[in-house]
Amino acid sequence: MTQQTFKEQEIPLLELEKIGLAKNGRLNLHEEDIRALLSGNRTGMLRLENLVADGVHIEALDAKLSLKQTEDGKLDLLVHPIYRRPESPSFLTDSEAEKLKKGEVANIEHFLFDEEGKPKDLLIEFDKDTNEFIITDTAKILVPDMINSEYLSLEQKERYRKGKTVELADGTAFQYTATDRHGIRSNKLALIASLLVDGGLSYVVHKGLNALFNRTRDEKDAAKNGKGYNLAFENMQAHERVAKEGRQPSPKDEQERGYTRTGRSR
Repeated sequence: MTQQTFKEQEIPLLELEKIGLAKNGRLNLHEEDIRALLSGNRTGMLRLENLVADGVHIEALDAKLSLKQTEDGKLDLLVHPIYRRPESPSFLTDSEAEKLKKGEVANIEHFLFDEEGKPKDLLIEFDKDTNEFIITDTAKILVPDMINSEYLSLEQKERYRKGKTVELADGTAFQYTATDRHGIRSNKLALIASLLVDGGLSYVVHKGLNALFNRTRDEKDAAKNGKGYNLAFENMQAHERVAKEGRQPSPKDEQERGYTRTGRSR
């Protein structure tokens, strides 16, 4: 089970067919890119061929894709090509923009007021793949309740929402990012995130994760799954079995399999 912002049937297939990424109502995308779209993230870099835009034929274009909900509730397909010159947001100083472009910082937080005078907490990142600044409203970031069977504290959730590194008791570290199709980076290759939904848990397995921002990692160590990950995987399988039986798993089901507030089995 995955954490999704959009439903697969809402994906604008006709738009994807125009750029060769869907045919006869079926998507021609890797599973990870489909999940990225449904989660509100960007896909990885894709090669788009034989495009026609404003009467101009484009033989090939490398770009990332994302979905955006319109005012009438439909989904628009956004194409993010490689820009020659990045356009810096007006509220960033030249120094802040340079730090992001040079990779000196992972992100910069900015507080603004919208047209209605309401405060907004924004997270600005720089996507080196597309040479583009990405602006994320932190209020719209989906924060997991657990990672690898360990409940996140309010402080950890706030750090995640602000794009800062969060570390678990077993040394696993991760951070939110809008530049990656997983929406998350880690010192581990795989994580299992859990979200409390209607009294039950939903799960998403992240595999092939990129390293934390500007940090090297031991790939052999990164590939090792700890006890928390293994416990989360067992609970996810139990969750799926219970769902197939026609009933919704309850928090008690998971607790009986060893969940605690610290993620350790009893």
